[in-house]
Order: sequence, then C-alpha cells, then structure tokens
Amino acid sequence: MSVLPETILQFGSGRFLRAFVDLFVHQGNVDGQEIGRVVIVQSTGDGRAGGLNKQGGLYHVIIRGYEHGEIVDRVETCESISRALHAGTQWNEVLELARTPAVRTILSNTTEAGYTLDMEDAPTDAVPRSFPAKLLAVLKARFDAGLPGFTIIPCELIEGNATILRSKVVELASRWGHGTPFLDWVTGECVWLHTLVDRIVTGTPAEHPILASDPMAIVAEPFALFALEEHAASAFKLKHPAVVRTPKVEPYFLRKVRILNAAHTALLIRAVPRGFIIVRDAVNDPELGAWLKKLLDEEIVPTLEGRVDAGARFAEQTLERFKNPFLDHKFADIALHHESKIGVRLIPTRDEYAAKFGKAPPLLTAVIDDGMKAVQAR
Repeated sequence: MSVLPETILQFGSGRFLRAFVDLFVHQGNVDGQEIGRVVIVQSTGDGRAGGLNKQGGLYHVIIRGYEHGEIVDRVETCESISRALHAGTQWNEVLELARTPAVRTILSNTTEAGYTLDMEDAPTDAVPRSFPAKLLAVLKARFDAGLPGFTIIPCELIEGNATILRSKVVELASRWGHGTPFLDWVTGECVWLHTLVDRIVTGTPAEHPILASDPMAIVAEPFALFALEEHAASAFKLKHPAVVRTPKVEPYFLRKVRILNAAHTALLIRAVPRGFIIVRDAVNDPELGAWLKKLLDEEIVPTLEGRVDAGARFAEQTLERFKNPFLDHKFADIALHHESKIGVRLIPTRDEYAAKFGKAPPLLTAVIDDGMKAVQAR
C-alpha cells in the first residue's frame, strides 16, 4: 500500500476513536479505497500523542467477544494514523493542516463536556482553550486560505451532535465578530454530519503478548456500528461493514436507548437484589436471561417495530454483547442516575406499548414499578 496523503484531522486521541473510525479507515485503505491518513490532535497532555509518534502511528486493536455466536480473540493492526500533535505546543502545525487542500474531513470525540464554551477564550489566544474555539480557529484558517469547507463528523454520543456543535461554533464566531461571509461559509459550505457511534472499547489489556511490542494496544468488542448522516457533498467516502449511511440518525439513537440501554436498566432492577454484580453473570443466569429475552422479544421490540431498523436482530446482538466473557461490566457503573434512566429508557416504551396494543405490558410495567419502589426506598 503506497503512502497516502493526510486527509483527516482528528480532535481526540483516546482509545475509542482509535478502535473505531481510525481502524475502519485503515481497513478501507487496505481495501484500496485510499481514504487517506489521520492526523490526531491531543489537547490534554501529550502522553498518547508521544506514544503514537514513537510507534510511527502503528498500534493494534484486540477484538474480543462473541461474533456470530462464536467467541473470537484476534489482533488487528491499524496504520491509518500518520502522526499526533499536541495542541498546547504544536498549534501552528494544526492550523497549517487546516490550510492544506488534501485535508477535507474533521473528526472529534471530546465527550459532552467538550462542547462547553470557555468564556475566557478570545480570538487573539495563541492556543484556544475549549474544543469549539479550537474548531472555530481551524475553520477560520481554512476560510482565510480560500479553500473549500470541511466535512465535520462529531462522534460524541450526543443526539443532534452536529447541530449542537455547529451552533456553538456559530455563537462563538458571532461573538468574535467574524462577519457574515465566514458565517455563511461555516453553515453553507461546510458539511456537518450527525452520527451515532456504538462499540465498547475497554482500554489496554492487563496481559497480552502484543504488549511487549505495542504498549498502545487496546481492546474492543467485535460489535461496531457507525450510523452516519448521508450527504451528497460529504468528503468522507469510506465504505465499511460498520458504517451505515442514513438520511436520519435519530432512529439509531432510539434503537440504542430503548433496546440496549433499556435492557441494561431493566436487568439491573431484577439482578442487583439477587446479588449479581456483573452484567454477564446476570444474563447467563437461566431465569434472568430468559426473562430479559422475553422482555425484549415480546414487549420492547414490538413497540418499536416500524420506527427502527432490524430491532429484533439488534436485540439478539445486545444479549450476545452482554455475555462477552472478556468484559466485566458492573451494574454499579449502570446505576448512576438510575431514576432518570428509568424515565428515558423504560417508561416511554411502556406507555407506547399500551397505546399501540391497548393493554399494559406486564413485564415492563412490573420492572418499572420495582425500580421506582427501590428508588423511593433509598
């Protein structure tokens, strides 16, 4: 494979994107799609950037879990990253990339808190503080160079992520007085794509033979879904089994929240009083496993039928993912904000089932009642 040009600027050096879209880009390049290479920008410290640069951008992703009913434990190489920059000390290089015609796509994964504006940010800062300010500076450098707009793909797990991020950038640009031509370019020539990302990435394994040669190795489950808003002007042309291009990403959010997330919350309500600590152990229990499958198959999936794609198959995959023998997912991690999760993940489905079928769903109604009683008893 010949050396490909740098075409993607990525804000975020964390393990998720490296086991997700960066790996997909590598696989697309190997497939002959010539997507290009990724330049990573790390904003917090420079440890991961230094580690990636030391290895020439090469690292490995260990894929562990169930795939098509079989346990897999394989190592995949990723070579899509050309280099990693530290924002605090290499910001001029980041701006130079913004002025490079071959760079057409911006990726990000900065968490929900990353969208928050810093009131101390100013257009004269040598290095912007917040992510929206960094993105604005990159866009302004691009605009001033007279180049076409970027395709911007935020991968934060926030519904409406592209609209929210664009509004933050426009708000800041207006505050800084950047003018109508630039604002029109940001909202008109740049392509902002909504996304839903779904893959469990657990970090560096405690032990693995690959660690002797690659301390940057990370572990991910086999399942991966990248729902990406379809847009004719998008510069990001990757074709990959995990990438689903869709006119609307919202149904994929609905499916994830009401099936996978709902199953987590419902199982917690049933399993924790019985002494279960790990999700896998609870779903492997004959009684609890059968109950959860029945809840999904008979009440949750039928309620969503016609509104989400392949709901029954996604429910099957959810149960398979919960059984991952390599993943110790603790109920304590799911229990945070438990009452609000019941309100978002379970109650709407109960009410919609009743409206659709003219009767209350027995399993869902009972588990919600138990969950709310437990909340009130605290």
